[in-house]
Amino acid sequence: MSDKQKTIKKAVSISGKGLHTGKECKITFNPAEVDFGYKFQRTDLENKPIINAIVENVTDTSRGTTISENGASVSTIEHALSAIYGLGIDNVLIEIDGVEVPILDGSSYPFAKLLIEAEIVEQDKDKEYFEITSNISYSKEADGVEYLAVQDQNYSLNVLLDYKSTVLTSQYASINSMDSYFENISKSRTFVFLHELEFLVKNGLVKGGDVNNAIVLVDNKVSKETLDELAVFFNQPKLEVVPEKGVLNNLELNYANEPARHKLLDLIGDLALIGVPLRGRIFARKPGHASNVEFARKIKKIIKKERSGVFAPKIDFNAEPFIDINQIKKILPHRPPFLLVDKVMKMDETTVVAIKNVTMNEPFFVGHFPQEPVMPGVLIIEAMAQAGGILVLNSVPDPENYSTYFMKIDNAKFKRKVVPGDTLVFKLEIIGPIRRGIAMMKAQAFVGDNIVSEAELMAQISKNK
Repeated sequence: MSDKQKTIKKAVSISGKGLHTGKECKITFNPAEVDFGYKFQRTDLENKPIINAIVENVTDTSRGTTISENGASVSTIEHALSAIYGLGIDNVLIEIDGVEVPILDGSSYPFAKLLIEAEIVEQDKDKEYFEITSNISYSKEADGVEYLAVQDQNYSLNVLLDYKSTVLTSQYASINSMDSYFENISKSRTFVFLHELEFLVKNGLVKGGDVNNAIVLVDNKVSKETLDELAVFFNQPKLEVVPEKGVLNNLELNYANEPARHKLLDLIGDLALIGVPLRGRIFARKPGHASNVEFARKIKKIIKKERSGVFAPKIDFNAEPFIDINQIKKILPHRPPFLLVDKVMKMDETTVVAIKNVTMNEPFFVGHFPQEPVMPGVLIIEAMAQAGGILVLNSVPDPENYSTYFMKIDNAKFKRKVVPGDTLVFKLEIIGPIRRGIAMMKAQAFVGDNIVSEAELMAQISKNK
C-alpha cells in the first residue's frame, strides 16, 4: 500500500477563546502543496507573517507550546498540531487571526473532527520517514522525567504519569498506531490541579478557561469560599467537589485514564515540531511541554546529522588494525613527532578510516596554548593528509617506493577543539578517478560522534628517486 504525503481537500475554520488570553480568534486549516509541512500565518498582523511550526522556533513552554518567527508568535499550538499529525496529515497552512490557538473543549477532538470533514487526501509524493535505528534518550533526573525512543516498524507512544496525588496516582496510556488516534486519544482533555488553578486565576491567567474545557483535579480539602470565588470567575451558579471522584463540578471523564491520554496527545503535538514523520516507539515518563520540546530537539539534531551524511565511522577500537604503526612506517616517510597516524582500521580502494590518539605528551602542547592545550588545526589537516597518503599509495603495488605530495587544500573547516585524551578518527574518500597520479579526496576528522574538522585535499603520487 502506498504511503503518500497528505493534505486536506478544502479549507475549514473554527473559532473560540484562547485558554490564557481569553481572546476570541478564528483558525483556518488550508490545503498545502507537497513538502510544505506545518505553517501558521498571522492574518491579523501587517504582511501576514508566516511561522514555521518547527522545534527551532519554540520560544516558550511555560503554559503550552509557543513558536515565534518573523516578529510574530502563536501560542498553545500543541492540540491543533496533535490532531494534524495524529490524522497523518503532512502539509497544511494554518491561518489564525490572533496570538493563541482556541482551547475549545480542551482536547484535540474539535480540530480532528474538522480536519476529517475537510477530507484528507493523498498527494503525489511519498512520505520521507525518519526511522529510529538506535536508542535515543533524554532525562531530567531531578524531576523524574525520562524519555526513550527505540526502533519499531510503526510510530507508537507510551506515557507514564506519577504525580503521587490522592486523586491522580500512576496512570499509563499508549497508542500503537495513529489509526486509532481519533477514537482513543483526541477526546482527552487537558487537566489541572485545583491549587495550580487558584494560582493561575489569581495571576490573571486562564482567562479563557471554564469548567468544561479542563479536568480540574482536587486532591486537598477546599473551602466553600474558594469554590464560590471560582464559580464567579467561571461564570457558574455554583461549583462542587464529589469527594470520591476528586473532580471539580463532578465532571464525567471520557476515559478512565484521561489525564495520561492527554499527556500522550500533547506529546504527539510537540513531537510534530520535529517536522519529519517518525517510525519508532517512544516511552515517556512524566512528560511536559518543556521536556517534550527538548526531546524533540535532540531527535531533530540526530536527523539533521544523519541526513547531512556527516556521521562518524562505526569502528571497533578493540579490533586488530588493518595496518599497524610498524606497517605505516614502511608506507609513509614521516617519523615521530611528525607521524600523526597511529593505525588504520579499515581501507578499500576508495576509503580509509584511521586513528590518532591525542595525548598530553605531544610535543606541540609545550608551546601551543600550554595552559589550555589544544591541538593545532594545521596538524589535524596534516594528520588527515597522512591518512589520505596511505589511501592514495594503496593504488600502487609498491607503496614503499612512492611518496604523496599535497597540492591543494580547499574548504577547510574547524568545528570544535581537539584536546589531550581525544581519539581522532579520520575518514577519507577518493571523490574522483586518479588521473596522472593526482587524487581528490574528501577528508573528515571526528572525536566520538562529532565532526571536528573537514577539508577537500588534492595529492599527487610521485616515485621516489
